[in-house]
Amino acid sequence: MQKRRLGRTDLSIAPLVLGGNVFGWTADEKTSFNLLDRFVDAGLNAIDTADVYSRWVEGNQGGESEVIIGKWMKARGRRDDVVVITKVGSDMGQGRVDLSASHIERAVEQSLKRLQTDAIDLYLSHWPDPATPYEETLAAYEKLLATGKVRNIGASNLDAGQLRAALDVASLRSLPRYEVLQPEYNLYDRSSFDGPLRDLCVAEHVGVITYFSLAKGFLSGKYRSDADLGKSARGGGVKEYLNPRGMRILSALDAVSERHSARQAEVALAWAMARPGVTAPIASATTLDQMDSLVRAASLKLAPEDMAALDKASA
Repeated sequence: MQKRRLGRTDLSIAPLVLGGNVFGWTADEKTSFNLLDRFVDAGLNAIDTADVYSRWVEGNQGGESEVIIGKWMKARGRRDDVVVITKVGSDMGQGRVDLSASHIERAVEQSLKRLQTDAIDLYLSHWPDPATPYEETLAAYEKLLATGKVRNIGASNLDAGQLRAALDVASLRSLPRYEVLQPEYNLYDRSSFDGPLRDLCVAEHVGVITYFSLAKGFLSGKYRSDADLGKSARGGGVKEYLNPRGMRILSALDAVSERHSARQAEVALAWAMARPGVTAPIASATTLDQMDSLVRAASLKLAPEDMAALDKASA
């Protein structure tokens, strides 16, 4: 599997990142192990999770996904075969987004313990924290980088102004900078990344891994009416896409999929992989059939006319 360098980091990743948000939620431990086996055996290597996954499930505390990934790495002896990406800052009971130095210092130890590893390959600030200056957050990361507990840092959910400000603080204060951004981006939700944010990432050589790359499953093509929304636990989040623009996008996906004898989700991911500024999209799977589809997507190459048709439908 051809790897891509992630921004200026020393990390090389396959063009598709596995979303670990489903581990401990819609995929139990045994299923998660099977999915991870299939993913890594296919030559893919980057796994995305967060300390807060999956706190939203009744009875969960957060950390369930990290625990499963940690158990799998230990049981299979595959730690060196994967790039572990996790996040900090979401509400884990403290009642707010928190990127304070004290919270980061506590949270990283808990993530390391759950993951059963001595280093996190890429540690991301999950959400902007207006109460904590960038300088404090980046100084906390500087300590973690110095001790080797974290190898690289980045951020999720920053807009162009916020990323520019964070990069400027790092430069001015001689602090480590965010080397990777994780924005929401897909064939439907393009506006927040395409434009100033993408231009900044390209100019500053910031690696980009996109989340909700299949628009919560809408771009799989299985949701085409309100009646389809009950097909999965995530179906309720898809209703916003059931409009004329969404249907135009599905129609274009159908046509390109047919030309390539591929599934709509595979085409949607291949589109994201081919977009300027994107290193790799993130996508999750809960069945081996879905995982095999993700693996196929990682090597699907779209023709210029395919990209043009999809761009036009989603404009």
